[in-house]
Amino acid sequence: MSKRDQLLSRSSVESRIANGEILVIYHGKVLKLNNWLNRHPGGDKAVLHMVGRDASDEIDVYHAEETKRVMAAFQIGRVEMPWKNFVPPIQGGHFRTLAEMDQDEAIALSSGSTPTSRHGQKCRSSGEYGIDYSSLNESTAKVMDDYDNARLAADKLKYPKVDIETQRAIVEKFRRMHHEFVEEGFFQCNYWGYFREACRIGTLFFLAYYLFGYKDRSKLWLFLSAVCLGLAWHQLTFIAHDAGHLAITHGYQADNVIGTIIADFLGGLSLGWWKRNHNVHHLVTNDPVHDPDIQHLPFFAVSSKFFGDIKSSFYERVLYFDAVAKKFIPYQNYLYYVILTFGRFNLYRLSWEYLILGLGPRRGKGAWLRYLEIAGMATFFYWFFYLVVTCSLDTAGERWLYVMVSHMVTMPVHVQITLSHFAMSTSDLGPDEAFAQKQLRTTMDVDCPEWFDFAHGGLQFQAIHHLFPRMPRHNLRAAQAKVKKFCDEVGLEYCIYGFTRGNQYVISHLGDVAKQARILAECNNFCRDEMLGKLK
Repeated sequence: MSKRDQLLSRSSVESRIANGEILVIYHGKVLKLNNWLNRHPGGDKAVLHMVGRDASDEIDVYHAEETKRVMAAFQIGRVEMPWKNFVPPIQGGHFRTLAEMDQDEAIALSSGSTPTSRHGQKCRSSGEYGIDYSSLNESTAKVMDDYDNARLAADKLKYPKVDIETQRAIVEKFRRMHHEFVEEGFFQCNYWGYFREACRIGTLFFLAYYLFGYKDRSKLWLFLSAVCLGLAWHQLTFIAHDAGHLAITHGYQADNVIGTIIADFLGGLSLGWWKRNHNVHHLVTNDPVHDPDIQHLPFFAVSSKFFGDIKSSFYERVLYFDAVAKKFIPYQNYLYYVILTFGRFNLYRLSWEYLILGLGPRRGKGAWLRYLEIAGMATFFYWFFYLVVTCSLDTAGERWLYVMVSHMVTMPVHVQITLSHFAMSTSDLGPDEAFAQKQLRTTMDVDCPEWFDFAHGGLQFQAIHHLFPRMPRHNLRAAQAKVKKFCDEVGLEYCIYGFTRGNQYVISHLGDVAKQARILAECNNFCRDEMLGKLK
């Protein structure tokens, strides 16, 4: 037997992770990915969230067959299946070396008790990633803990049990469905669909150019030009999203070049930043501590967990529920659309931060894209902010109008992205929850007429997309029936609402969290007044 096929015990895997090895389970094979971490095109965080876990489904739905064959080079052994997942270190998992295990066993034997295993349990100090309610007074912290526990208990009753047997049945049915989609050609791209997208977006750019240069230009024509430009950016975002998931050509370099031209050169946003952020979002969807797509303090909190000081594992810093958050969150349901109107400006900041700090792959096939993106971002800022806004407009008023209108028109894409997650479950049901169950528990689809699919850009099928991120968006509607059948068979809810109803659901949920924030403020004020009264 080769060393690559040696059977590793659970204790051996735990000890090696404790010693700093990045080990991921893939269909019973143990992959050591330390040397791949800085080369991973999807970012290091996506790998770190899979350490000690059976990541077979995540790897299968995210990677091409060619990439999966390359993974054989990283195999260092095998494990018995089914595998009971550890909690990864980045999520607070506690791991022991063999020496520490022997020491624990010796202590247990000397005391006459049975040695206990902490495999996969969370055991972290307050300085590590997680939620810290210590900034709240004791009674208020207990109220928040009780509220969180009640939400968790409700989710445990609503969804299938998170035990090996139940989840294994979900996994097997999901894999059969995935295989059927592959066999039936659902991952083949409909390029005619992209021809239609190109015609639509090209028309919007032409109208923006034509109206901008109208002979008797007035603010009305300037306004209409800005609207057309904003709508073109809005539609381009969807193609960049597809390219980021390699859902157009399924070729890494080709799709990344397409995505960079669209996102960076034409839209001024970093595709690499979005991929690093978005890949983590897909793996730890709606987790307040780990999912950057719901970490929007001080403006939004989709869970009362944000009332503690969350140490984000993605941003590697504390997201404080500070004085600014305490002003915004109690009214977030009223400010939701207003704040999203300015979302594009924040994306510029995040894009430049990603590129300047070099947060993407430092080595491997994706490293060169950083320099292409920097060129693309510089080109965008030159042609839009300098040639169009500064050189071609005469007054400060015209410049302000053109920038603000063109950027505010893109607001619906921010609504579309948040719509599918903001009102969904934020509970952590444990490391053994199947990939498919977690995605369907945390993601909502939006119902719309087929002729209106272009306006949503495929993002209306977020639940299906989260299950199969490499499936081209023009095939998602056809896949819906099979996904609904799968949900019925395994006892999972497939959440789908009309656009209006979905927005109402999100606003209602934000209002509920806002109410909790107001109650929290009242409790803190009452406790403060009581304390001051005693001091007097």
